[in-house]
Parts: sequence; structure tokens; C-alpha cells
Amino acid sequence: MYKRLRLRNRADFSRVYRYGKSFANHQFVVYGCRRKDTEQFRVGVSCSKKIGNAVVRNRMRRMIKEIVRHHEKEIVTQMDLIFIVRKGALDMSYKEMEKSLLHAMRKGSLLKSGKR
Repeated sequence: MYKRLRLRNRADFSRVYRYGKSFANHQFVVYGCRRKDTEQFRVGVSCSKKIGNAVVRNRMRRMIKEIVRHHEKEIVTQMDLIFIVRKGALDMSYKEMEKSLLHAMRKGSLLKSGKR
């Protein structure tokens, strides 16, 4: 995933948590906050230490970023998104994780209409 599509500083994360809306399923929580000063969406991933050690957390981050990269054209623009991983996502295959993540995003209308 490109650096310009990443949320990195604490102020951006805090703004999304405070002013954004959250949507969840058993595996993921998705926070989304509208941002008018940019054309692209930006993504941040949060994994608690409860999920596992650094190897497990980084693997989850990489998989989520890859899913977002594959569905980049379907995601609504001008948004800041934060994905929070829950324990239910640990035992999932890539395809199951992709389906679950897209489901959580669909719940929040974060995908463009007409797309799968």
C-alpha cells in the first residue's frame, strides 16, 4: 500500500476515533471519518497486544493492507479509515478475512455502490 494512503500520526487517529462512525462484526471494527481536503482515502490498522506477539500483529496488518490494496477502486474516497483487528480474525484464511472485512465496510457504506 502506498505511503500516501496511510494514516500515521496520533492526531489523525484521534480525530477518526473521536469524530468518526464505527461499524463492526466479530472479526473487525472499522472507523470511518469524512475528510474533505483530500481526494484519496487513507487507512490505518490497529492490533492490540491481546491479539498476539509482534509477528502475529504484523501479519494481520499486512493482510489487511493487501485486502485494501486489492479493493482500492471500490472504497469511497475522501475518507480516513481505521481497521481494528479482533481475536476472531486470527484463525481465518485470506479469503475469509477479505469477505469479513468487506462485510464490515459494507455495513458502514464505505464501499462504492454497484461494486462487489
